[in-house]
Amino acid sequence: MKKLALSIICVLSIGLVFAQNTITGVVTDSKTGAPLNGVSIVEASTKLGTSTNLKGEFTLKTSTVGSTTLIFTYAGAELSVADVVVEAGKITYQNVSFEQKAKTEETIIIRSTSTARKETAAALISFQKNTNTVAQVISAESIRRSPDKNTGEVLKRVPGASVQEGKYLVIRGLADRYNTTMLNGILMSSTEPDRKTFSFDIIPSSLIDNMIINKAFVPEFPGEWAGGLVQVNTKDVPSKNFFNVQLGTGFNTQTLGKDFYSYEGGKTDWLGYDDGARALPSSLPLRGAFASLSVEEKTAFASSFKNTWDSKKIDNAAGLNQSLQLSGGFTKSLGDRNKLAAVLAVTYNRSNKILNFENQISTFQNNLPDVGFFFENKKYSQDVLAGAIGNITLQLGKDNKISFKNILNVNTTDYTTLRNGVDFERFNDGAPITATELAFKANTFFNTQVAGEHNITKLKTKFHWFGSFNILDQYIPDQRRLQYVKEPGNAAFTADLGNSNSSQRSGSRYYGFLNDYVYTAGGDLAKTIKVGGRDQTIKGGYFFQVKDRLFDSRPFAYYLPSDNSILRALPAASIFNAENFGAGKFALNELPSNRYRYLANSILNAGFIQLDNQFSDKLRVVYGLRVEDFDQIVGSVKQSDDRFVNTKVTDFLPGINATYKVNKTTNVRLSGSQTVIRPEFRELSTFQFFDFDLGSTVAGNTGLQRTKVSNFDLRYELYPRAGELFTIGAFYKFFENPIESFFNPGTGGGTYNFINAKEANSFGAEVEIRKKLDNVEALKNFTVQSNVSYIYNRVNGVAGTSTGGALDRPMQGQSPYLINASIQYDLEEQGIATTLLFNQIGRRIAYVGGQDGEAPNIWENPRPILDFQITKSIMNKKGEVKLNVGDIINKTAIFYYDLNDNKKYDAANDNFALRRKYGSNISLSFGYNF
Repeated sequence: MKKLALSIICVLSIGLVFAQNTITGVVTDSKTGAPLNGVSIVEASTKLGTSTNLKGEFTLKTSTVGSTTLIFTYAGAELSVADVVVEAGKITYQNVSFEQKAKTEETIIIRSTSTARKETAAALISFQKNTNTVAQVISAESIRRSPDKNTGEVLKRVPGASVQEGKYLVIRGLADRYNTTMLNGILMSSTEPDRKTFSFDIIPSSLIDNMIINKAFVPEFPGEWAGGLVQVNTKDVPSKNFFNVQLGTGFNTQTLGKDFYSYEGGKTDWLGYDDGARALPSSLPLRGAFASLSVEEKTAFASSFKNTWDSKKIDNAAGLNQSLQLSGGFTKSLGDRNKLAAVLAVTYNRSNKILNFENQISTFQNNLPDVGFFFENKKYSQDVLAGAIGNITLQLGKDNKISFKNILNVNTTDYTTLRNGVDFERFNDGAPITATELAFKANTFFNTQVAGEHNITKLKTKFHWFGSFNILDQYIPDQRRLQYVKEPGNAAFTADLGNSNSSQRSGSRYYGFLNDYVYTAGGDLAKTIKVGGRDQTIKGGYFFQVKDRLFDSRPFAYYLPSDNSILRALPAASIFNAENFGAGKFALNELPSNRYRYLANSILNAGFIQLDNQFSDKLRVVYGLRVEDFDQIVGSVKQSDDRFVNTKVTDFLPGINATYKVNKTTNVRLSGSQTVIRPEFRELSTFQFFDFDLGSTVAGNTGLQRTKVSNFDLRYELYPRAGELFTIGAFYKFFENPIESFFNPGTGGGTYNFINAKEANSFGAEVEIRKKLDNVEALKNFTVQSNVSYIYNRVNGVAGTSTGGALDRPMQGQSPYLINASIQYDLEEQGIATTLLFNQIGRRIAYVGGQDGEAPNIWENPRPILDFQITKSIMNKKGEVKLNVGDIINKTAIFYYDLNDNKKYDAANDNFALRRKYGSNISLSFGYNF
């Protein structure tokens, strides 16, 4: 890593030596908010000039220091921006909203007295005011001024959105499965193999150019979402050469200084990958060959596995967390009109965590609980989040740009879980147990994409094309579980091992291999024509995506064909020694069922046509149709195989968004659309896996159907001045066959599964406000922002069951309210910026209680989250120190059965299912811009 850092410094230092003062910004149409290509920008004093590219961006190099004037010319209109203040060796940001009118004898002059903060707010508000749909934007300037270190933290600032576990997005109270992500204009697949989600903590915030969160559908974008579509765009052409280093450390309040447990692993665990220490023995036969062996032959291979089953306390307890981020970029002119640019970054984060959690599973008769087991757990994990980004862009004049962008991410957790509790399932009076799970789980995500943007000036047509390849690998090598029990009448614990040769609860080893490959290609054409003196745009395009998944796992079980109390009394460190296998001793078996492997494939063909009509100066309507043809196979390609699932469906997804500009500061928006939510591969597979944390089996459902969602929005927007807004809106959503997670209690801890509800209706209202308090002298450095959403949602019936009519519950995963609030206090001259953030979502159903309502629902209790961040610029504002305190309140996360139906958790009357304590996170980092 040191060599890589030195290499980047050497490459960038050449350009940094000759860096000039820089003025950069974006020019947009004041009516539509669209970027303007080909706008001429000239500095009045030096006559130096440039022009905007396809994204409306411009960069002007100048030797001027102090106040200057820029002249913008476009389509015969001229705009003069005076008092642009240029500082030596720094970037000056100047965004312009251009009104296209015929040139008159008098040039319009704007006095540019705004600070960087006001320019940022003005750009953000200008986009939101002029965009063609209900959306929010986070600009690069806003991100640069915030202490957020990754995309997940940035999203916490978005009105109407919250982030769970630092990376999973909730919009309008809808959980992550209802949201979709695009990276640089290309649809992303899930970064988690077992859930429909995108992990937003993998992208460093310093490399984001902008983020747009759509809340209403337009046909040019993918139609598989209902809460929000998040567009993340990384930097491709930096304003000037740069190199940034950021070092950090931190700790969790329930980890630092506490006893910490781990086990013998590999030498490269700190890098996030296994060096083979946990790999399957090389001598082990393949699955089919192993299954054909005799019991004696299978058992002979037991000694070839690494014999590590016990955890060990680390003498020096858990250390401090570590983080490193190197990022840099350069722009090289190729002649007068062409540019070659690159942005590179390497990130590394390593953290130690202790998660305290309790789980308690109950069965019910007449709403009375019968506890099956109660477990107290401590999960000791060492997590690594590392990655790299490499973007190269070739800009050919002002009308053509080709980009090659890549991202690699490794997300690994190496953990030891220690459990104590009581088992009532097999022992009516309860038997004390103690158990251990040792595991290493690595997700590797790689995406590479190439895209081109071309402006055909003579035809007033824009052409955009793209191609992408995506890999997601999950590797779980040698997950081990061992449980001891103090049986009635025994004074000591003995291994919970019997004659079952298929147990996943105790004496089990598991190896999991998952590979996802995603191929994406497409393009679109946008043609602008003049009708009645106004620009009208027609846009059409095609999208193609193929997903392939290969999943294989090899679960093994140690068992005793005949009881041996002497062997069962041995401790974890020696119980599976080589001498303890053979006749009358332990035996080894591999679970042979095809339920532990599957393949999956999906093909998506989509096309759209969209019209953007400016019917008058006040009324703009964007409307069109997207058609998505989806073909999916899960389980097996053989129809005779009971794992076989084949889905073929064509969806017609219309969308219309109308904006009426009451005046220059007020909009009224109305939108309607149809979208879909499709089940993930894992949800359709027959694969069954015992989840140690939940204490239950997780299984798929081959009968799941897609969810169709009808969306309607009405919103009033007021933009009183730059950096301020007030919006109030109402929305309605109708869900046909919504997918829900449910829990069926039973022996063995019960089963978590998925079902389709028949339908659900959702009525919502939301209010958003952003207000600067500079009209009061004592509060001039404060900015407040808040968003409150209220949603009334109810499910009607459960598909495929006897439950019909309305159910008195919301849809699983739907919160009734969401609250976001923040207070910012900035002292720009002193280089101090502080932010206090609050977030809370209302209680929601984590798991529906049984397929036919025979058990109570499991609710997630509301949990307030308060974060504090402070930043101080040092070293002539080239350095920056950041202090973050996350989850200050640190309230226990509780999942419970609401037995008295009083709509809240009552510890005296309600049974909990899960309780988790995360701790508060405190981090300190130092960054320096060369």
